[in-house]
Amino acid sequence: MDQVTPAPFSIADFRARVAAQAEAQPGGDDFGDHRFNPGHPRLERVKPLRDAAVLIPVVDRPEGAMVLLTKRAEKLRSHSGQVAFPGGTIDPTDESPEATALRETFEEIGLDREHIEIVGRMPDYVSGSGYRIVPVLSIVRPDFSLTLNADEVDAAFEVPLSFLMDPANHARDSRMWNDLEWFFYEMPYGGQRIWGVTAGIIRTLYERLYG
Repeated sequence: MDQVTPAPFSIADFRARVAAQAEAQPGGDDFGDHRFNPGHPRLERVKPLRDAAVLIPVVDRPEGAMVLLTKRAEKLRSHSGQVAFPGGTIDPTDESPEATALRETFEEIGLDREHIEIVGRMPDYVSGSGYRIVPVLSIVRPDFSLTLNADEVDAAFEVPLSFLMDPANHARDSRMWNDLEWFFYEMPYGGQRIWGVTAGIIRTLYERLYG
């Protein structure tokens, strides 16, 4: 019997691409903001990198896979108002980066782990702000409800995976940092500005799975 090819940007196709990628090795620094800003003074490390993890929640919708993102609360001290994946700093009590991602996702948006299937992880992503981030790949059943933690998150929204994995939607932009130019990707969608580290992780996902 001939094997059926999964529809593009379906959950079955996403699952197959994740399974086919080379296993991500923890602790590397091949991916991160330095790829877009080689030799930038901002990347000169004085302090050790802080370990963090984020969940990349890919929702199984009938119309195609969707990626769940959050908009950080405007009142937060760091990265306020920015679009982000749910996640945060790895606590000593967390068993793994996957455990961190699941815990933070529930704390931020109330998405229960019973709806989440962990399917893999991406290589670590080193941010210009001093974090080594483990992006955890997951598939989410669509019959969930969210409860946003107003102290951390102002909104949650979904973006088609097909949009995020189209390089035509990956614009290069920059801003000045201490009189030096800092480059990043941005992917505006539906009135939301997806940029910086989040867009960098999305770009890495594209390069590894769809490029």
